Amino acid sequence: MLLSMTGYGRAAQTEGATTFVVELRSLNSKYTDIRSKVPSYLREKEVTIRKIVTDAAHRGKFELTVEAQSDNGQGEYGLNKGLFRRYHRDLSELSGELGMSQADMLSAIVRLPNVVTTEADDISEAQWRLLQSCLRAALDRLFAFRLQEGEATEKDLRERIQAIQRLQTQIPPFEADRTVQVRERMQRQLEDFLGKDNVDKNRYEQEVLFYLEKMAINEEMVRLEQHCQYFLEALDEQKDVKGRKLNFISQEIGREINTLGSKAYSADIQRLVVDMKDELEKIKEQIANVV
Repeated sequence: MLLSMTGYGRAAQTEGATTFVVELRSLNSKYTDIRSKVPSYLREKEVTIRKIVTDAAHRGKFELTVEAQSDNGQGEYGLNKGLFRRYHRDLSELSGELGMSQADMLSAIVRLPNVVTTEADDISEAQWRLLQSCLRAALDRLFAFRLQEGEATEKDLRERIQAIQRLQTQIPPFEADRTVQVRERMQRQLEDFLGKDNVDKNRYEQEVLFYLEKMAINEEMVRLEQHCQYFLEALDEQKDVKGRKLNFISQEIGREINTLGSKAYSADIQRLVVDMKDELEKIKEQIANVV
């Protein structure tokens, strides 16, 4: 199971005359970042609300909006008449100069801070229970959205890791040719430099063995296969949060691929390495959006 960091959840619940509407949007982020917009009388509950979101949704950048609505519209919202009059008086002096109509001015005033206020001092226990239920319903929808996105991401990651494994299986046939080519090139260079009769065969074999040992890629091949297998096993784990782990494994895969490229001394192997790097970059792009 894999979860995407991108998601959306919305829920609305009503009890009596009160309706709460909760919206949650999430984007990818290295850390948990919550930007919340809640009615002023819910400020004392905001820390608890943020904790509920963090515990349930884990990692990501979240935009949380909570709206409170009333069927009768009474006793919840008020107009700060004194502040409204002061804004109106000041703006009236500028209306002629700015060419502002009366309707535009009134519309602008009601959007100014503290003109429209919430008269409710706090939230009742029944309302708080309703809000928590609505919040968890929005989180459930967010989780379902993330899971759906995560399934597509997991499928893509598996295919790309398997592509790297297939490319790796194409390397061994070029390994034997590479060794022969290195021997022949060294032999030719020594003969050109020293002359064929002046080459010390024993010393030459020692140097060739030393050089080929430095070029050996057996260990890198084994570790690369192990890391790819470990990546697939991590995808199979029944955990909600695995993005960081997958990222660490992908870094190890990258190290082995880079070492293969630096030791290749073969155009055919280099082409395979480039293709593996391409697949790995696409894997890293996908992991950046995994919880």
